[in-house]
Amino acid sequence: MPRTFGRSATAGAVALAAVLAVAGCTSSSHDSTSPKQSSAPPAAGSQEVNAQPADKVRQGGTMKMAIQQWVSQWNFYQVDGTQGDGQSIVQQVEPNLFTFDAQGDSVLNKDFLVSAKVTSTSPQVVTYRLNPKAKWSDGRQLSWQDFATQWKALNGKDDRYLVADTSGYDQIASVTRGADDQEARITFRTPYADWQRLFRPLLPAPSIATPELFNKGWLAKIPITGNSWKVGSYDRTAQTVTTVPDPNWWGAKPKLDAIIYRALDASAQTDAYLNKEIDYTSAIQPEDYKRLSGAPGTDIRHGARWDEVHITFNGARGPLQDLRVRQAVDLAIDRKGLVEAFSKDLPFPVSPLGNHFFMPNQLGYRDNSGRWGTYDLAGAKQLLDQAGWKDNGAGKARTKDGKQLTLDYVLSAGSSSSATDQAQLVQAQLAQAGVAVRIHQVPANDYFEKYVNTGAFDLVSFRNVDAVFHTLLYSTFQAPKGQQVYGNYGRVTTPQIQQLLDQAARTTDQARSNALYNRADALLWAQVHSIELYQRPQILAVRKGLANFGASGLADWTYNTMGWTK
Repeated sequence: MPRTFGRSATAGAVALAAVLAVAGCTSSSHDSTSPKQSSAPPAAGSQEVNAQPADKVRQGGTMKMAIQQWVSQWNFYQVDGTQGDGQSIVQQVEPNLFTFDAQGDSVLNKDFLVSAKVTSTSPQVVTYRLNPKAKWSDGRQLSWQDFATQWKALNGKDDRYLVADTSGYDQIASVTRGADDQEARITFRTPYADWQRLFRPLLPAPSIATPELFNKGWLAKIPITGNSWKVGSYDRTAQTVTTVPDPNWWGAKPKLDAIIYRALDASAQTDAYLNKEIDYTSAIQPEDYKRLSGAPGTDIRHGARWDEVHITFNGARGPLQDLRVRQAVDLAIDRKGLVEAFSKDLPFPVSPLGNHFFMPNQLGYRDNSGRWGTYDLAGAKQLLDQAGWKDNGAGKARTKDGKQLTLDYVLSAGSSSSATDQAQLVQAQLAQAGVAVRIHQVPANDYFEKYVNTGAFDLVSFRNVDAVFHTLLYSTFQAPKGQQVYGNYGRVTTPQIQQLLDQAARTTDQARSNALYNRADALLWAQVHSIELYQRPQILAVRKGLANFGASGLADWTYNTMGWTK
């Protein structure tokens, strides 16, 4: 499962869930339907969405999408609300003050904002001027109070708000009323370059005004909406959520009449697409690509997305609390072998990823993996010897103080076959070092909420997507505070990593900021917070005739313009 950060991302394309990291160990034969490898993956900024002007898209019709699990917590910012499908739907129905273009740059959304700009640099003040037409579904105008309430909930000062990420909000000194209720003035204690990522989406003040409302008021429903779309129905029995245009919308009318999201295991989505139960799905698995690329009425669309696959280590329990054991497990995992198995039949090559913050096609990317990105079985065994884990011979788990060296690799039951293959490959690789891996398959609906979020794992694999702003990853590596772990599910960090992340977030000079992130990245590799595997390509099978939709790369989907061509 992926976690989303910066933009909408539903399961078929993928996000912050149950596609899980993929790496197939089964290969397919090269026949006429196998893709031919090109020399390079899609460049940053590339996308294939069948772009069409409004007069070429018919009014009406329904689009059917898959999501990978039923969504129980709809609060985008709550610790259990980071599942990507839920976040995608929330972004469709709540105000997004900025959207991303194909280059990943923020663009002012004039449906909600007249202007938003830095009006002072010492201290840094950002002034938002709201569109006076913009209203919540309860009839209230969007106002500065929505900004103030969201800041108070997310700034980390009140631990009763179970927040997934406080970064950025914790650097705000005050949120005050401007010239009138439709103007908000945000004053920062220290400079903050990524201010455009904050309040995205903006949530209605009455729905998050208290810890009780913030934590429980979004369970099973979205209480108030504020966009061109609203939720028409939740059907837990059918496992569907339907969004429909809001008749009170003040902007351009959406083209579609409805979007139906249906919870489906990843393994069922290709058949669902071929049976016309959904209108797009991922075509990234070789066996799926073969079936989908030749399907009647199907486009294969490619894009370059911020999308990384990794394995997270839990440094707060069991053998992995010992840094030497984490490093040994790191060295015993053959990243190159996992990536080659995954990408064997893709239409372009995929290389191991060497950075936690940057994708290879981004300015600032540097491979910082060093020793910890290499496969070194002898080095792994040596570290385990030093950590006191006795080698009991080939095929046997090491022991210490009467206990076997066993790790739980937690896997969602709703994941694809290649996710299972990856887990089994890791299991086989670690066995060579005397590390036993127990693959623990859990219900898809429980995967994040009951296992990943709570740290009930030793190893787990999922994706982080759309972290176009690097500060969106802050919580992933943030030092936990008491029971609040933010997005750092494995609880691995150091004061030096925290300091570098703080400095990077406060640095407005891009080159210096990039250098700080790269320094932090090298330390994350050495601490084995997680093992980066690869940038996941965006390869989608989309129903012919769907316009303004598909592999959008770094850009947002535009729900108002997507639809069926005339």
